[in-house]
Amino acid sequence: MSKREELIAKYAEDLKDKIGETADMDLLTKVTVGCGPSIYNKDASTVSGSDPKELETVKNNFLIKKLGLEDSDKLDEAIASVMDKYGKSNRNKYRAVVYYLLTKHFSKEAIYN
Repeated sequence: MSKREELIAKYAEDLKDKIGETADMDLLTKVTVGCGPSIYNKDASTVSGSDPKELETVKNNFLIKKLGLEDSDKLDEAIASVMDKYGKSNRNKYRAVVYYLLTKHFSKEAIYN
């Protein structure tokens, strides 16, 4: 099993254990691949739910640039909702899982097809 496959399995387990959701493995794989080499970097592979600068990066680089959404309060609300769902006390919020949940939240799965 490659390092990427191990990480994808870890992300799927995280979705099941912390959110109670069974992952769409095809979508999760595509979102993880879309994250590029950041998944291998300890700091870059996670999202700090309490860092406004980090959340702004998620909004600008993923929701607006990648998913093509218009900047609005709905984006901030979606990020807050995902952070809540993932668990505020959970320190390791994997970027690929956050992006996966946001992709599903906005029904933008087609971007990865």
